[in-house]
Amino acid sequence: MVATILVVDDEKNIRRTLRMVLEGSGFNTLEAGSAEECLEQLHSNEVDLVILDVRLPKMSGIEALAKIRSEPDTRRLPVLMVSGHASVAEAVQAVQLGATDFFEKPLDRDRVLVTVRNALQTWQLQRELEQLRADVEQRYEMIGESPVMQSLFAQLEKVAPTNGRVLISGESGTGKELIARAIHRLSPRADKPFIKVNCAAIPAELIESELFGYERGAFTGAQGRKKGMFELANEGTLFLDEIGDMSASAQAKVLRALQSGEISRVGGEKTIAIDVRVLAASNKDLEVEVQEGRFREDLFFRLNVVPIESPPLRARKSDVPLLAKGFLRDFCAENGVRCKPIDDEVLDALGDRPWPGNVRELRNMVERMVILSGERITLDDLPEEGVLSQGRRDSAPPSDFPPVVDESGERLTLREYRGRAEKEYILQTLEEVGWNISRAATILGVERTNLHKKMRSYGIRRAEA
Repeated sequence: MVATILVVDDEKNIRRTLRMVLEGSGFNTLEAGSAEECLEQLHSNEVDLVILDVRLPKMSGIEALAKIRSEPDTRRLPVLMVSGHASVAEAVQAVQLGATDFFEKPLDRDRVLVTVRNALQTWQLQRELEQLRADVEQRYEMIGESPVMQSLFAQLEKVAPTNGRVLISGESGTGKELIARAIHRLSPRADKPFIKVNCAAIPAELIESELFGYERGAFTGAQGRKKGMFELANEGTLFLDEIGDMSASAQAKVLRALQSGEISRVGGEKTIAIDVRVLAASNKDLEVEVQEGRFREDLFFRLNVVPIESPPLRARKSDVPLLAKGFLRDFCAENGVRCKPIDDEVLDALGDRPWPGNVRELRNMVERMVILSGERITLDDLPEEGVLSQGRRDSAPPSDFPPVVDESGERLTLREYRGRAEKEYILQTLEEVGWNISRAATILGVERTNLHKKMRSYGIRRAEA
């Protein structure tokens, strides 16, 4: 696409010269002989860059620049200021108002072309970045009109502008990350980094180096210095997802960082000051984890300044049609197909499901229907067993839970019984889905990584079945 440049100068010869130079290099040009005409041109034409003289009759170029920067549609438009008699004060004022560059007459052809191309390239990159940010915000937009979601939105509006730490709890698939991103987006740190760490996905032996970084030679394979997530999130937000799975050693270091506002890289002695807002999330009941000695009580209190509950989908069923339509638009756009209509009967059927996998399960279900359906989505496009939750709802409860005594006849503790029951239930679910780990994780309401971890801890292997 050919860029359009608006040349604003009260001298006709200057406008003609610039037009010849620019059009000779492949640009489109528009002309204006005054600041007033310049503003009219910007309102009626698509312009990519302005070359604006400082000294103009009536309204000056500096005044015109201020008006350009005050309009939402043009406040980031690249503007190159030109003058043959400008004072240093005028040049400084132009830069303060957001002038992209400043030329003095007589103009040098090569410098004009180089500066114009650089300004247009920077402007294009800025627009692409803004579009990417808009796409990301849309992807992580929270949707909901139910009372429970309106209450959640009200909470976010109160807590987001502060620096208070937030502990987000809730079942797997309810959108805890969306809540964290919304808090960051509504906070004064919105233009700073948002760094997410999935504590359950990082092996225990690597979590500290990932969080705090390391110095060269700190351990085998540490070939150079690396910044950790705390440093990368400096002045922004660090989101510790599934923090209930963090090792005891890493918990101690995180606590120290929160208390002191300083960290040390693995293998380093120097302390590094950090300014990070920490948000944490877990699908575990951290109070129970504290009582059973698996999570530090002092760290829990440091994180739990503002507790926020991410509601399960069954608590906001009136939002299911709204969510389904949103996912439908997204997936149709991603797959390059026309947005398919969806029958009201399908939306009613989706609203009747228990959704143990919550919003994530609904999202997967809609994607499946988009891919497998015809011109429109009908009841025939729902799988026979409904969604995954239907299979879970209709299945009979396990009848082979372990007895309440062990092999020696001693009565099991609650923790021992819970562990045995959990193992039996995981085994039964894996058998029901043919050892499809992803499907089993959805039914059980846990992340795949958590399910793998539990299988390892219980020694569950397919051969055992």
